[in-house]
Amino acid sequence: MWQEIEDYYGSAQRLYHNLQHIEDMLNKLSAVKEEIEDWDTLVFALFYHDIVYSVPAFDNEIRSADLACKRLQELGLATEKVERCRQHILATQRHWPVKDCDTNYFMDADLSIWGEDWERYKDYASCIRKEYARYSDKEYSEGRRNALLHFLGRNRIFTTEHFYAAYEQQARINLKRALNELAYA
Repeated sequence: MWQEIEDYYGSAQRLYHNLQHIEDMLNKLSAVKEEIEDWDTLVFALFYHDIVYSVPAFDNEIRSADLACKRLQELGLATEKVERCRQHILATQRHWPVKDCDTNYFMDADLSIWGEDWERYKDYASCIRKEYARYSDKEYSEGRRNALLHFLGRNRIFTTEHFYAAYEQQARINLKRALNELAYA
């Protein structure tokens, strides 16, 4: 399965959604490992959450969750663990808070790049733009602007206290600055 993961995440067009993204998330989740109820299921979801990543597709998370569940079933994991893995991955479609604390940690780790220092955020944003190179600057800017405004309009970007304390303030600064740059692009 690791070879499958490397093959998907290692493709040339993945400039952000690659193994480095997985490693970053794993490091950030490791900092709260004692808070995670089912570490193994969460880590499996982590490895598979972006395994299917096609820019124009709207079902990447569904297809990624389906593949993850198929692999977990092949391993003989209990149905409730398979379903929990599915829910972790599907939650990254919208990043809305849920009742499952593990899922909230998972989503927060996925967004935590937004709360890094500005230079790291800029590198991330540049990679995302390159992944979306098929779209014109106008199309990309409109879509990106809508996404950033959506998250800035929420009371909190990060659901868990850990990620909120560590990343919320800088994420808001970065997203506002990114919006401002989009306005002048």
